[in-house]
Amino acid sequence: MVADETVPSALELGNGTLKQRHHQADPDAANKDAGALFVLESKGTWKHAGFHLSSSIAAPPLLTLPFAFVALGWEYGVLMLVLGAAVTFYAYNLLSKVLEHLAEQGRRHLRFRDLATDVLGPTLSKWIVYPTQLVVCIGVVIASPLLGGISIKIIYKLYAPDGDLKLYHFIIIFGIGLIFVGQMPSFHSLRYINFVSLVMTLCYSFTVSGACIYLGKSDRAPAKDYNLPGSETQKVFGAFNSLAIIATSYGNGIIPEIQATLEPPVTGKMFKGLTVAYAVVISTFFTVAISGYWAFGNSAAGSIFTNFLEADGTPLVPKWLIVMPNVLCIIQLLSVSIIYCQPTFDLLEGKSADVEKGRFSARNWIPRLILRTTFLCACTLIGAMFPFFGDVNAIIGAFGFTPLDFVFPMLFYILVFKPPKRSIKFWGNLILLVAYTGVGVVGAIAAIRQLVLDTSYYKLFADI
Repeated sequence: MVADETVPSALELGNGTLKQRHHQADPDAANKDAGALFVLESKGTWKHAGFHLSSSIAAPPLLTLPFAFVALGWEYGVLMLVLGAAVTFYAYNLLSKVLEHLAEQGRRHLRFRDLATDVLGPTLSKWIVYPTQLVVCIGVVIASPLLGGISIKIIYKLYAPDGDLKLYHFIIIFGIGLIFVGQMPSFHSLRYINFVSLVMTLCYSFTVSGACIYLGKSDRAPAKDYNLPGSETQKVFGAFNSLAIIATSYGNGIIPEIQATLEPPVTGKMFKGLTVAYAVVISTFFTVAISGYWAFGNSAAGSIFTNFLEADGTPLVPKWLIVMPNVLCIIQLLSVSIIYCQPTFDLLEGKSADVEKGRFSARNWIPRLILRTTFLCACTLIGAMFPFFGDVNAIIGAFGFTPLDFVFPMLFYILVFKPPKRSIKFWGNLILLVAYTGVGVVGAIAAIRQLVLDTSYYKLFADI
């Protein structure tokens, strides 16, 4: 947060009125914020924001969308996918407008936690919003090596079906690559990497969709069954688990940090960036979800790549239709992981760096190397220990993405802009806020239930 002006120390909600208190900020605080100076530098354009947004939303978790359709079926699956796109585009634009409005008042925020402190007060920000964002960011960094390891293993099994290497070996291999990419100094320095990531997403999504159509029309196509599996109780929990997976697929959770990379003034730039991102999102999400569910029905796996192989590893489609999208997916996962590392890197840099020294001075780059490497090693280890990607996706969606992307933007808008209580803006945002709070709570219960069921079946470092 730029803190060379008078900023609010807290906002309290009492008797339906937003009450604001101010204190005089340290005029040198902005120059002492190593996280803002070194990690969240504001130099980007709306195109760069579009690259960051595309890479953080249209990511390999979209490959779980056919699996999400298993518990929803055709009608509700497509409906929830459309609703997720509409609500998240609206919510992200709403959150951007809140940030722009506060910036015009001299209160520009570079972090989600700073925005929450301004709007909700320091207590709620510290104990609710900030931990929620950490769940999202750390969860994605854990899930990415897991999915990357699965992709590497699939390629390995194509060429060495009797090989002895296990899934956790491939997760570790991915983690080593992640450590190298993780040394990129700032969010802005990822802009061209994220453009390449955008291209990777389009390529592997269309290739996967083509493979689904090819297999679905071939003689080796599995029997298509679109009936919802399980008992009535399992169907209910499965549906909410699927909603959490869809929330994760559309999730972002770092809109303020992405907007922080824009060079001021930022007005209107995020809307352009979101338009670029959602052109990519819609073209990839719907093609993969619909083609994958059409081809495999209720046998769609947590990762669609699994459906391209027999139980013994024999490919059901030409090898290149498996190898190419997996390679592209691995490359893009490195970008996605580092995007979601940025809030944690910002925190680590803020605690360890000396702004009086240069970014690449030994005083700063040695602690940066040690702290980032330690963090990425820990996330890779956890991913290797609990290799249940679909369940991890649901947990992140229920506990992280749902409140950050479907609840807080509407709440912040109501508290900051104060629309009349009889207006459509007030009631529309309130209805979305309440509805998705309920979905998040039930989704969390369903996600925990499924994780418990799977952990009772699998062992640590399971080779799935």
